[in-house]
Amino acid sequence: MIEKQPVQSETVDLLQVQVYRDRASMGAAAAADTAQQIRELLAVKPEVRVIFAAAPSQNELLEHLAKNPSIDWSRITAFHMDEYIGLPNNAPQRFSRYLQEHLFDRVKPGKVHLIDSSNAVEVECSRYGKLLQESPIDIVCLGIGENGHIAFNDPPVADFNDPQVIKAVELDEVCRRQQVNDGCFRDISDVPTHALTLTIPALLTGARLYCVVPGPTKRQAVERTLNGPISTACPSTILRRHPGCTLYVDRDSYGR
Repeated sequence: MIEKQPVQSETVDLLQVQVYRDRASMGAAAAADTAQQIRELLAVKPEVRVIFAAAPSQNELLEHLAKNPSIDWSRITAFHMDEYIGLPNNAPQRFSRYLQEHLFDRVKPGKVHLIDSSNAVEVECSRYGKLLQESPIDIVCLGIGENGHIAFNDPPVADFNDPQVIKAVELDEVCRRQQVNDGCFRDISDVPTHALTLTIPALLTGARLYCVVPGPTKRQAVERTLNGPISTACPSTILRRHPGCTLYVDRDSYGR
């Protein structure tokens, strides 16, 4: 049985930090907490609106959510937070495909709203932004990139006061190299240069944020998130100002 108790906990500003022995324990614990929040909300609301990240760092979280029999997925409205521009609709690297394979096709949420990056940028940003703003977002399941990005808000384009809900961005080289490091692309030349992403204010509208960040390649990002100045130089530092965010890390990413 997987141990779901943290080996260490701390609070940094408003951010709750839970450290787990290993990646498996971290993912199981994050999924258990997310599922409990979903159940509590469904007891008092007709639907729960959830935004999901798509990345290998989310594998364990999504696997445990998919296997959890206590969630009434028919009352979940699901979104995702970013999508490459320029990939074919059937490309295996598309984030929509990742989420469909790892979660949506398995649990059949009542509604799934996918970003269609084949649309004209302005048209899609308007369409998806309106869907997101129809009702409050209850839960955001996210990660942190090696450069501190949340969604595709890399340091050069991150804006803590962004007036937009979703926008087109040029991807930072560090971000693009991470996609190769994660095994999603063979070479950086294969990684798209642009994407659509939910903005930082849009993500922070979520009432509860569950941020899952495993592995040694994320150690510097976690260190900066917890100890650096709150700045778009490391966009994830803004999580320290959210009143309902929990950061789940393993010993490899926590580094101490």
